Amino acid sequence: MKKQIKNTQAIFPMPVLLISTFNEDGSVDVMNAAWGTMLSVNMVALNLTESHKTVQNIKRTKSFVIHIADASHVVEADYFGVVSGNNTPDKFKNSNLTYVKSEVVDAPIINEFPIAIECEFVEYQSDETGIGVIGKVKRTLVEEDKLTDGNVDIEKLQAIAFDPYTAGYYKVSNRVGNAFKDGFKLKK
Repeated sequence: MKKQIKNTQAIFPMPVLLISTFNEDGSVDVMNAAWGTMLSVNMVALNLTESHKTVQNIKRTKSFVIHIADASHVVEADYFGVVSGNNTPDKFKNSNLTYVKSEVVDAPIINEFPIAIECEFVEYQSDETGIGVIGKVKRTLVEEDKLTDGNVDIEKLQAIAFDPYTAGYYKVSNRVGNAFKDGFKLKK
């Protein structure tokens, strides 16, 4: 039997995305964002408010990079979510992480995170049903040691997900089925 609980942002798992931009002075800004998804094969959506320093940077530079957080960097990923770039302009420096400037967009690629999705800003939707930041994927980079046969290997990636029920982070692992295949077992 199901029991009713309090409403929350309770779609599990939620990705742990790190959005990187350049501040006006050229320093690096990174924020942790769980509310992000793909709209199509080359379009992303980030449900972020304009009060975030990162969103202000995205609108100014027309660029951002989405990183997938991994289990090796839980502390840094969480830090980027609990400290605001509006109040702590040198928060990236405090993380002891490193970066390189993207070759295709005006944004930093954080070296330590295994996946970097380089995006060009398309629009900001701010009405009641608007999603927030919409971006076009220009290029995706993945650490070679996280690939198997040219594809991202989820076991090697050790991506983390956010659990909104308990405010926990969990490692994503252990394949349990085959998408677009296993369901055919029920087809009559």
